[in-house]
Amino acid sequence: MLLNSKTFPKAQKETKELVLHEDIRIDNYFWMNQRDSKEVLTYLSDENEYYEQATSATKGFQESLFNEMKSRIKEDDQSVPYKLNGYWYLTRYEEGKDYPIYVRRRESLEAPDEILFNCNEMAEGCSYFNLRGINISRDNKLAAFATDKISRRIYTIYIKNLETGEIYETGIANSSGDSTWANDNKTLFYVVKDDQTLRSHAIFKHELGTNITEDILVYEEKDDTFDVFVYKTKSKKYLVIGSVSTLTSEFRILEADQPSGDFRIFQERVRGLEYSIYHFEEYFYILTNADKAINFKLMKAPEQSTSKEHWTDVISHRKETLLEDIDIFKDFLVISERTNGLNQLRIQRWDGTNDYYLPFDNETYMAFASANPDFDTNILRYTYTSLTTPVSTIDFDMITREKEVKKEQEVLGGNFDKENYVSERVWATAQDGTKTPISLVYRKGINKDGSNPLLLYGYGSYGATIDPYFSSSRLSLLDRGFIYAIAHIRGGEYLGREWYENGKLMNKMNTFTDFIDCAKHLIGEKYTSQNHSYAMGGSAGGLLIGAVANMAPELFHGMVASVPFVDVVTTMLDDSIPLTTGEYDEWGNPNEKDAYFYMKSYSPYDNVKAQDYPNLLVITGYHDSQVQYWEPAKWVAKLRDLKTDRNLLLFRTNMDAGHGGASGRFEGLKEVAEEYAFLLLLEQIQS
Repeated sequence: MLLNSKTFPKAQKETKELVLHEDIRIDNYFWMNQRDSKEVLTYLSDENEYYEQATSATKGFQESLFNEMKSRIKEDDQSVPYKLNGYWYLTRYEEGKDYPIYVRRRESLEAPDEILFNCNEMAEGCSYFNLRGINISRDNKLAAFATDKISRRIYTIYIKNLETGEIYETGIANSSGDSTWANDNKTLFYVVKDDQTLRSHAIFKHELGTNITEDILVYEEKDDTFDVFVYKTKSKKYLVIGSVSTLTSEFRILEADQPSGDFRIFQERVRGLEYSIYHFEEYFYILTNADKAINFKLMKAPEQSTSKEHWTDVISHRKETLLEDIDIFKDFLVISERTNGLNQLRIQRWDGTNDYYLPFDNETYMAFASANPDFDTNILRYTYTSLTTPVSTIDFDMITREKEVKKEQEVLGGNFDKENYVSERVWATAQDGTKTPISLVYRKGINKDGSNPLLLYGYGSYGATIDPYFSSSRLSLLDRGFIYAIAHIRGGEYLGREWYENGKLMNKMNTFTDFIDCAKHLIGEKYTSQNHSYAMGGSAGGLLIGAVANMAPELFHGMVASVPFVDVVTTMLDDSIPLTTGEYDEWGNPNEKDAYFYMKSYSPYDNVKAQDYPNLLVITGYHDSQVQYWEPAKWVAKLRDLKTDRNLLLFRTNMDAGHGGASGRFEGLKEVAEEYAFLLLLEQIQS
């Protein structure tokens, strides 16, 4: 797979000086941000053509992997139904079809199907299609929904009459897709995005039968570091407008029976105060970091007196336990917690007679409360999966403590047996002495002699936790001898809120050094060796891959970076593109000198240098609204110019996709097959 360097695409250099804080950065590829220009399209086309040439010999293998992964999927599948307001709702797939069909049945599961949306028909003629935000009116007669046919996460909201099947012609454009009905069954509140930055910045009100030009602006968020959303409480009593930034929350509430009324502030924003709200009977329950509760606590306030001075503790702050979410039932409170990295579901009776945890018996699982729309039930529905156990939907009786597995994901093909696989959690020691957990899965019988190929996955930003979960596609690696590992590095919340705080802003370097130290630990313990070690990450995880590629390229034989955020300084200085101003609290504001130079010290694009790099596969989407296509394009061009090795550097731009890649369950598998083929063929050559 080594290719002649003369065949590499050569990007044109146009020197541009970027000056700030008396520091000069030279960007030879700044011109690539001219979307739709002939020069940009030609370069991307050249890279795609080179990619096709370089991988032509692997196409058969990619197809074989795709068919193998597809063969494990039950194509004519459906979700476990849940009941809401007199109807059972479910999602089903048909054999050979890419997209879901949304269905409901009145009162009984034996009732005939009412097809709400057949996305296969709706997606005809589209290179990309996504439907989200289905929202049924309280009288069950109308459905608001939203579609994106470009993959820039810009949705158009429509309204469907569920009695006649008519979809009203007027669509509400430039939306996040979020909407909610008032209780009058004719007033719809929805979110609009800013045309340029794509920030969700305003809430409008639409009345059925009126022209959208007459829609009323209900709330506009002026602070460009905040995004807004709208929803209705589980109690159906309140409409809620949320306005949040990385560090601060603010909510407004209005009784859903009075859509013409004015929203009132629940608790005005105070920088650093985060909270979310849940309504039950005469109280609001508040999940918050108030009073220095870094791992959050639960408080409550009377409906009519919601400002902070009226909040009282329900569950106090615990240093060792992160309080992640709650779910309220008539007789029970269900608390989602995380202790020592492990999910826990805690069940309390409101009358205080019971307080217990659901038992889970390993260290590489995830469990979370799923669809629970009804108050008046003793059944908690939750989802469980682990690195070796397919996803299960479970109904748990909170009184008898009996559970019923409603469905476990089927893995077809006849070869899967969970007993053939082993999972474990190990701990690496970081440079500063911190212990970093790693979740691992592999087939039984491997020898820890350094000869095993190992794929280390990481993310480490925004407090997002990558929990251990089952993947039937991943079996194509495991059954070929790969070990799969998740590095639970700082920047996520796996070990609580402090774990996140110690991997952001001026602590961001911990994210990258943690990943490096995890790789060193796995090599040192002979799970793998440098010649058989691989890494993968996407989006902010692509930043991780880019930074580690600069800092410790010798640890990896190959890397995959998907939609990578690699031009950190330049992007965070451009407040005209999505995500910039809203993320100053995550990365820092480079207009401030200290933040600028710290950011520059790890920004992958700014730190590419003349050295050997691992084999690299870089994938992006031309319509990506989260990480603009030019970031990976510039990064690849600079790598081609400076790297001193003859290893593979492959770059592909999906001209029809955005941040989430291809739409449809099978098109997405093709991208997984592409990545796995790259890794497996590298390993074949290495062996």
